[in-house]
Amino acid sequence: MLETSARLLRLLSLLQSRPDWPGAELAERLGVTTRTVRRDVDRLRDLGYPVESATGITGGYRLGVGAALPPLLLDDEEAVAVVVGLRAAATGTVTGIEETSLRALAKLEQILPSRLRHRVGAMQSAILPLTGPGPMVDADLLTALAAACRAHEGVRFGYQQRTRRVEPYRLVHTGRRWYLLAFDLDRDDWRTFRVDRMDSAPQPGPRFTPRAEPPEGVHTYVSNALTSSPYRYRATILFHAPLAVVAEHTSPTAGRLEHRDADSCLFYAGGDSLDKIALYVALKGIDFQVLDPPELKEHVRALAGRLTNAGS
Repeated sequence: MLETSARLLRLLSLLQSRPDWPGAELAERLGVTTRTVRRDVDRLRDLGYPVESATGITGGYRLGVGAALPPLLLDDEEAVAVVVGLRAAATGTVTGIEETSLRALAKLEQILPSRLRHRVGAMQSAILPLTGPGPMVDADLLTALAAACRAHEGVRFGYQQRTRRVEPYRLVHTGRRWYLLAFDLDRDDWRTFRVDRMDSAPQPGPRFTPRAEPPEGVHTYVSNALTSSPYRYRATILFHAPLAVVAEHTSPTAGRLEHRDADSCLFYAGGDSLDKIALYVALKGIDFQVLDPPELKEHVRALAGRLTNAGS
């Protein structure tokens, strides 16, 4: 009995992780026969989970939207509290758990009955969060984009007075802003989009097969796109300190750090003002050397002279 119960929980988790599952693939994941999968699906239906079947040679299953909240070991009040808490975390009020909150929220709202959706909406509209500076992004928009990323479904949305058709891959939160990493079908290249600048709700598009990640890796691509590409100047700084030491004084949104050796690291950053870059680097309190661009060296010398004169 315990083995069957554990398998049912595993089956339910798989059904919630993506929209469609072939029966044979579920059987392989669970280590059972397709006949056992059919019996387990019937057990989930008896418990109130709306598992839908697809006809055909291969067959398949998906978790639908039910008229009542299935037995998740949560009562209505607990379910509302969880959804409101996840929405608050997804908008960045609790740092470090935004992506996890979005995944959990997408799963829970998929099976939330309408009566609880109204209660969540009413409670959310009555809450006034006092957040730090930065544009606010609607949690429903983030949830829709997260679901599209998880299901590998293309989306269309308005962005800077243009309609963009993309394959969404990741949501990126920098602490102040949300970005969508996606493959732009019209430009045939990877792009990052500020979610708060989307001027129309995303419309669903066709399913797609995930592409190979950018050659430099997702983390490096996003870091370069957010900290260097949009700016007039790009700077390369050599810090004479280990990467771990410099990282304690550097925001990930200010630039990208790269290990050089045990006693030094490289810092790549961008900006529209060389004076601001010089001041930002100087305030770290760590010995450094400007590698690029050459004109930044003159700005650093001028800043040093002004600081010297101010202290004399």
